[in-house]
Amino acid sequence: MLHIGVLQFSMEIPWARSLKDKRGVVRSLKDRSRRKFNISIAEIEDLEEITTATLAAVIAGNDVAYLNGALDKLQETLRSWPDAELTDYSLEIL
Repeated sequence: MLHIGVLQFSMEIPWARSLKDKRGVVRSLKDRSRRKFNISIAEIEDLEEITTATLAAVIAGNDVAYLNGALDKLQETLRSWPDAELTDYSLEIL
């Protein structure tokens, strides 16, 4: 059976002074996360907010424990992200 794991999260980028600054951080976060965790990730809200980014990461598979573990590791990585601060998150397995 196919299961889908979704991690929706918000990052605060307090030093960003323009959308260009924000988008640089978001692009870096998306690229590194895709490579490290083999996930799909997209910015879904707060597109015009300069210091806040809301994104969703999605992973699919047949092993719920693996999906949950992968998204937990992603969450740990986001907590220690050097250019932004994790402010909120929600994890769901469908």
